[in-house]
Amino acid sequence: MVQTKQGRPLQRLNKYFWKYRSLLFLGSLFVVLSNVFSVYVPIYVREAFDKLAIYLKPGHTATNSSSIGGILLYYSSLILGTAIIRGVFMYYMRQTLIVMSRHVEYDLKNEIYNKYQELDTAFYRSHSTGDLMNRISEDVGRVRMYVGPAVLYAVNLVAMFAVVLFCMFSVDTELAFWALAPLPVLAVSIFFVNNLIEKRSDEMQSKLSDITSFVQEAFSGLRVIKAFAKEKNIVQAFEGETENYRKKTMASALVDALWFPAIVLLIGLSNILVIYVGGLKVISGQITIGNIAEFIIYLNMLSFPVTALGWVASIRQRAKASQLRINEFLQIKPDITSQSDAPFVFEKEIVFEHVQFSYVTDGKQVLGPLSFKLQKGGSLGIVGTTGSGKSTVASLLLRLYDVSSGQLLVDGKNINEINLEAWRTQIGYVPQDVFLFSDSIANNIAFGTSATLSQNELEQAAKDAALWGNIENFPQGMETMLGERGITLSGGQKQRLSIARAILGNPEILVLDDCLSAMDTETEHQILANLNRLKQGRTSVIISHRISSVMACNEILVLENGQVAERGNHQQLLELNGRYQSMYEKQMREEKSNLEIR
Repeated sequence: MVQTKQGRPLQRLNKYFWKYRSLLFLGSLFVVLSNVFSVYVPIYVREAFDKLAIYLKPGHTATNSSSIGGILLYYSSLILGTAIIRGVFMYYMRQTLIVMSRHVEYDLKNEIYNKYQELDTAFYRSHSTGDLMNRISEDVGRVRMYVGPAVLYAVNLVAMFAVVLFCMFSVDTELAFWALAPLPVLAVSIFFVNNLIEKRSDEMQSKLSDITSFVQEAFSGLRVIKAFAKEKNIVQAFEGETENYRKKTMASALVDALWFPAIVLLIGLSNILVIYVGGLKVISGQITIGNIAEFIIYLNMLSFPVTALGWVASIRQRAKASQLRINEFLQIKPDITSQSDAPFVFEKEIVFEHVQFSYVTDGKQVLGPLSFKLQKGGSLGIVGTTGSGKSTVASLLLRLYDVSSGQLLVDGKNINEINLEAWRTQIGYVPQDVFLFSDSIANNIAFGTSATLSQNELEQAAKDAALWGNIENFPQGMETMLGERGITLSGGQKQRLSIARAILGNPEILVLDDCLSAMDTETEHQILANLNRLKQGRTSVIISHRISSVMACNEILVLENGQVAERGNHQQLLELNGRYQSMYEKQMREEKSNLEIR
């Protein structure tokens, strides 16, 4: 069962341990078997010592070198054979437990990525890209280290201790107690060091997220940085971020560095006690010299697992900090969810009834009350100044956000009650801020549809968006690879490619959000002529600050401060002699002035 308590974040991994329980069981079995065979080595050494002690005793008749050589060869062969068998089990031990950790890593990354797809736009407004990347990379990597190597060494530690302690106490109980006397000190050290590691792991992961966010933002804004010659400032700021991270890692490394010398000291103390107490027992005839050699080997066998205990504790605390960050993210419930799985086809009308909207982050109302009706097959134009709420209307239509009050109805149903995926697949959307993928032009155009497309269909979409002339001039045509976010294209080319992507899927509803702003007048007129043809029988919403883009719409809304200042068709709005008419005359003068300059 998954525990959501902050104190036990790693319990969320229980479902993965159960899923891969066969690998976990086999891995643990191989660990036990490898340790069982490892304890034969000190037993063989003890027997060899005792037999050699008999042969080398003064007055013994069989002291020839061939007898001693035979003993050494016999026990050397046993030790070598045992080591080979143990090595085979260790190989399978890693091939099960480490492979299991890779499966868990794969599943956890997929779970996080699927969660990314579920979350709504509001979540991404409040979380940096660097932090999200860090959770799916660094945090998952630390959890994998816990699930794989840490679990492996923890199981190995338990198995080794169980087998070795059994052997030690079966040989001599008193000497075993003396050998293990320093271990309580180690247990107390683990308690205190674990707390330090956990605290510093949290600080390290937080700083690492800051660095990732800083670098991602710097790379995205590289052209602006260079344009203002701020490279040195950015380098200095980055050095400040990395210096903070370095201090946190050095503090953590200091704690880690204390483990090995402390454990070596404790193991060394145990060896001294074994030699001293064991020596007294040899003198009194209670044990043999071979028993002392056997105990020293046992203690040294425990040295690596005990040393690994500190490393395991460190990994566990780091994994705990990382899993806590992952859990916090996975437990977030998106505000925008599909409440119906029923198929939906738009047939009648879209109605805004006294719709108001405010962003949760600041609570400021940016839209409304807004009311209008758009019949299927009709066209609506929305114009207004920057910040008037035009793009918010598009976001509400796509249900990227839910209305704060009022109702948004589609065919008489509240948009919240409609199958979200079915609704969005009927909309061809061209956003104001165009995003292109680091892929070919053909794949970027085809992104908006899941259907198999022919080359002619892709070319026609490019022609309708007035982009084909540019594509023909590229050496690789449609297969030209775009850089990150389409950096190899101009602003106008990006917008036209986005238009081609939207119209290719033959959507029922076409939403264009100020997508002609980066184009010259001639190209705009060409695209508008194509769109007037394409939108026949198709519902369209055209949002723009240019009057020329919305002139042909059935109804035009003029927004101001999120409310309708004027409404009507082009001619009716001109006759009002209001804001629309003023915007129209100003843009006509600018267009005329630009033509004269040319």
